Amino acid sequence: MGYNRDKFKSLGKKSSFLSNPDKSILDKKPNPHSNTKYCVRFTCPEFTSICPVTSQPDFAKLIIDYVPNKFIVESKSFKLYLTGYRNHGAFHEDCTISIANDLKNLLKPYWLRIAGIWYPRGGIPIDVFWQTAKEPRDLFIPVLNTSPYRGRD
Repeated sequence: MGYNRDKFKSLGKKSSFLSNPDKSILDKKPNPHSNTKYCVRFTCPEFTSICPVTSQPDFAKLIIDYVPNKFIVESKSFKLYLTGYRNHGAFHEDCTISIANDLKNLLKPYWLRIAGIWYPRGGIPIDVFWQTAKEPRDLFIPVLNTSPYRGRD
């Protein structure tokens, strides 16, 4: 199934990085298997943002699982959207939930879950978990395995 690149804002075009998160950059495309329920997982091991108080960098691993309905997110636009957080000052909870809500509002999936596993600063890791509803039944949803922070091993 071919796609017309002219219909997308970012796909097939030179990228410029955003200085703030902008949900309008997110593109969706029709789900090619809308009659089948399946799970999509995005793992973003190098997510960064800025502490709004100290301006120090914050680092996280994001895991996003969703069950598409009529649309899926175009991955390049999603990557560019995430880079908009690099210089954006926001607390861990705000970044994590904002990303989830932007995807939920764009895609209107059957189900969406996000895990923000934030690396510690000052000795305290902050992990943020959220989902839109109960996990769907009769569908393979990968286990969300996260290891508790144990310091230097």
